[in-house]
Amino acid sequence: MDTAESWQGVAGRRPIRIGSRPGPWKRGLVLAALALLLGLFMLLHAKIPNRIGNLGSLVETVLPWFGLFIPVLLAGALLRRSASAVAALLLPVMVWLGLFGGLLSDKSHPGADFTVASHNVGADNPDPAGTARDLAAAGADVLALVELTPQARDTYEKELARTYRYHAVRGTVGLWSKLPLSDTQPVDITMDSTRALRATVATDKGPLAVYVAHLGSVRVFPRTGFWTSQRDGGAHVLGNAIAAEGNERVVLLGDLNGTVNDRAFDDITSQLRSAQEVAGAGFGFSWPATFPLARIDQILVRGVEPESSWVLPATGSDHLPVAAGISW
Repeated sequence: MDTAESWQGVAGRRPIRIGSRPGPWKRGLVLAALALLLGLFMLLHAKIPNRIGNLGSLVETVLPWFGLFIPVLLAGALLRRSASAVAALLLPVMVWLGLFGGLLSDKSHPGADFTVASHNVGADNPDPAGTARDLAAAGADVLALVELTPQARDTYEKELARTYRYHAVRGTVGLWSKLPLSDTQPVDITMDSTRALRATVATDKGPLAVYVAHLGSVRVFPRTGFWTSQRDGGAHVLGNAIAAEGNERVVLLGDLNGTVNDRAFDDITSQLRSAQEVAGAGFGFSWPATFPLARIDQILVRGVEPESSWVLPATGSDHLPVAAGISW
């Protein structure tokens, strides 16, 4: 074959090679499938069973973070110039916005009747006195502290005495208030020590039932998965106590060791609203303090209206304090 015939052969094959290249709707089909799976995964998260390692609860704990896969898939779709993958990404985008888009705007309002705050002060806190001073300076009318150790309890009582005339401590949880307290009693949440209490705060608008709770810890093990049995049992008992509460105005403060998205708290969240979701700005992540990944420190209410919700600056604890302004 001479040179002219060779060039003719190449020229004859070139249109075939160009014509066989997939179009934009046929490229990136794997990326499109992954985008659809991501959207369905978030949309149907409540259907993920807990029978195997509490997988459903684990997913719901970190559910907002699945949105990070969207820009990753979008970058892949743009690199592949895949129209099908870009179109498929509309599903996870719409699902994520439907679940969490409302948290991105500032829903706070001025004019709250009083302020409540909650903080897991940390058993290993190296500076309980400084933590107490920071919390007192925040100006909350009612302050709940959990994970109080016997060694640090006296320090908190001493440092908070100037700001809060009334306080009550039961086990490792305590409530400090500028307003009178009454009917303080422990709440049994099936723990070895007292980690929940209930008290009545006398406000100028009427009595307010305040619960302070520190539910059991959770762990992730390679073999057994997301271990939450102690926490889940306590959440169920606490939900029953709130259901039996005679006061229509209720505030729950404390470290629940889980997010309100977790189905384990259905007994509680079916009765109470999250102040952060109603009147906050952003996700309000509170743990760990160095790089917050989840809001496990909660302010939940019934019969009162959250006007604002925010996260306070870090203290010596591994949790961030949370606060909310509420009114009648």
